[in-house]
Amino acid sequence: MAGVGGGGDPREPPRNLQGLLEMAVAATGPQTEPREPMGEERQRWLRAAVAEALGGTGQEVEELRRCLEVLARPCPGEEAAERGPGETASHERALEVLAELCESLDNATDFCALGGLEVVLGLLGHPWAPLRAGAARVVGACAQNLPGAQGRALALGALPALLECLRGDPDPRVPPRALFAVSCLVRAQAEGLAQFESLGGLEVLGGALQSPQAPLRARAAFLLHSLLREHPHLKEPLCRLGMVPQLVALLRTEHDGAHEHILGALCSLASDFPKVIQECRVPDLRLEELLRERRCLLQGREEFQEELEFCERLLQLCFETPTEESTMDR
Repeated sequence: MAGVGGGGDPREPPRNLQGLLEMAVAATGPQTEPREPMGEERQRWLRAAVAEALGGTGQEVEELRRCLEVLARPCPGEEAAERGPGETASHERALEVLAELCESLDNATDFCALGGLEVVLGLLGHPWAPLRAGAARVVGACAQNLPGAQGRALALGALPALLECLRGDPDPRVPPRALFAVSCLVRAQAEGLAQFESLGGLEVLGGALQSPQAPLRARAAFLLHSLLREHPHLKEPLCRLGMVPQLVALLRTEHDGAHEHILGALCSLASDFPKVIQECRVPDLRLEELLRERRCLLQGREEFQEELEFCERLLQLCFETPTEESTMDR
């Protein structure tokens, strides 16, 4: 069978990290004596060697290195963030370039191998908001489709820092980027979700739903809906947090892009969960009236077809299934 890293020919150079590790193990053989700890210089050399072995183009790897070198330099904004963006322009541009490069899985892998996550995570607490936002964007871009980067970021403590940015950052540019990165670390990532729950992430997500920024509300509602579809066990803790009346109250606000995902989240909460159905039927919520009005508003408008389907589904789950036939009321 062909080797994972070298295509079957043991003389062929490795094309990925697995192949590089296999080559290293084969070359060194069994070790009987304890090894000395690896020095910092040796670590830097190894990271660079791994990055090159992973197949990124030389030009892109050099650009990653250049950006990380810029970020490693002292930033004038660290001493006086109020001086303005001109003092941090080179750092901001480096973060923009890194975020774009890390959309590629190969580049994201190289970025991690070069120690990029360690550098960028240190900027999440920077006094200048564009650097905090840029750092969060890079973390999300790197982690979104790369389990190894997700695990490394979680091990480095990325999630507590990102949740703090989402919870209380005073600059409106930071929370949306932090939420993007949080989403990339908790969806389809068991360790990330466990950390998210233990750190109070559900409460933080509920706070994001109350944001005056419509795009942030929409993204928070999307993440909530996605998590509920993927992890039904979250229904109980969300119910305890009062999520049902909170979501219904949001549906009464001016119609925007968040409403589709709010209705979707309510559908996911109510599916096979009698406690939520009973909450939805509380007369003071007047949810049935709201849903029927919304259905009339959305009918015949193709751009809201999915939202209409969620609306009809929620009506069916909570109000249009005869009580004696509802398995959820038995």
